[in-house]
Amino acid sequence: MCGIVGLFLKDKSLESQLGVLLTDMLITMTDRGPDSAGIAIYGEPSPTVSKVTVQSENPDRDFADLAEKVQPMVGGPVSLSRRDTHAVLSVPHGTAEALRRQLREVAPDVRVMSFGDSLEIYKEVGLPRDVAARFDIASMTGTHGIGHTRMATESAVTTLGAHPFNTGSDQCLVHNGSLSNHNSLRRKLRREGIHIETLNDTEVAAAYLTWKMQTGATLGEALEKSLEDLDGFFNFVVGTRDGFGVVRDPIACKPAVMAETDQYVAFGSEYRALVNLPGIEQARVWEPEPATVYFWTHGDTATPTGKAA
Repeated sequence: MCGIVGLFLKDKSLESQLGVLLTDMLITMTDRGPDSAGIAIYGEPSPTVSKVTVQSENPDRDFADLAEKVQPMVGGPVSLSRRDTHAVLSVPHGTAEALRRQLREVAPDVRVMSFGDSLEIYKEVGLPRDVAARFDIASMTGTHGIGHTRMATESAVTTLGAHPFNTGSDQCLVHNGSLSNHNSLRRKLRREGIHIETLNDTEVAAAYLTWKMQTGATLGEALEKSLEDLDGFFNFVVGTRDGFGVVRDPIACKPAVMAETDQYVAFGSEYRALVNLPGIEQARVWEPEPATVYFWTHGDTATPTGKAA
């Protein structure tokens, strides 16, 4: 099963409502994924600060002096903002990825959920409503976001097994489906130096896109190549610092629906996830085509630039 939601805002006046809208969409997908949930929120990047979102099973202990512990690693000021079992470390710009690699040296029980200039990921085990409430997702603002409700079928119900997965700076992915060649691809990507934390096939898909973009592909080009290199059935929704992409495998057996207005582009595993969005009655609503890449970027004035693969 599993449920996916995504919202890419064209209208800046809606940015203060991003968390509210995504929370409603996420909760609506509860019966597609009741065991865990997660959400990725993108905000306006800062020219001076990068972010590392971390999680701990014992946050009172592990977060108490975490900022002081990592400060020597990044060579500048560090601040920590906590939300339940997660916290966002604000570090000097450009130091987030290095900190992700080194964090276990000083905090072995702290796990990195995301890193980048604009991305924060929050995910935990539990019903989507409860997860959203724990992190007060409704209070969050931003430019775009994606979310996932999980029904585990291939791996354990854990925080690390929940979606979204972040494998590159400001890049994350949620997935509904199953990949058959993820083990061989995981080994290849690790040889290429791509960090993969779990045995979840979705993280492999995220890592694959990271690798393609690190070697010069755009998001759209990476999604197109995924149709050749990833075996299985899947719906992917991907976020980057300024973009939002969707692709379905050539069989397209997993449900998906999209809606677009002058204010936003939205994705849901089912239409009912979109029914409370503003202006949905006037939206162009469609089912994304198989083996077709759709993506929008703020730099392209939020127009779709995907094409059939």
